[in-house]
Amino acid sequence: MGSHGSCPLIKNILLLDSEGKRVAVKYFSDDWPTNSSKLAFEKFVFAKTLKTNARTEAEITLLDDNIIIYKFVQDLHFFVTGSDDDNEIVLASVLQGLFDAITLLLRNNVDKREALENLDLILLCLDEIVDGGMILETNGPLIAEKVTSHNIDADSPLSEQTLTQAWASAREHLTRTLLK
Repeated sequence: MGSHGSCPLIKNILLLDSEGKRVAVKYFSDDWPTNSSKLAFEKFVFAKTLKTNARTEAEITLLDDNIIIYKFVQDLHFFVTGSDDDNEIVLASVLQGLFDAITLLLRNNVDKREALENLDLILLCLDEIVDGGMILETNGPLIAEKVTSHNIDADSPLSEQTLTQAWASAREHLTRTLLK
């Protein structure tokens, strides 16, 4: 599966912790047919990028005919993989969109504990960004909004609220919990 002209295909999106263990991963390519080949790839990518300083801005690397764009935040490592003929600017926009959406959904607490507690939201994020390797959306706030609208079921008290109100009440709740 190469890319179809101007439309890059995303091969995978990986969210790993600071030890290279999975937080959330999604594969869209048959390059890694087995779970063990996926895990080996994750380990390889993690080991190859560990020494880099991808904290301030995204870095790019070429590993085994794959372009990988990545960024580290707290104890989370974000990776987006495409084939080496993909446009890295497009891959970078996927990474940025994912990061922005997750930052909004986790209310700026982008770390592993928060990510694991909101894993359903993160997995929905991945679905909103890429489908079958095709890029659907790279606008972070829009992705976050789509995710929260999925997540609101009719009988939930949140359904009346806008996203902003939801965040405000969540922040309030968090503050109250911390002050107990």
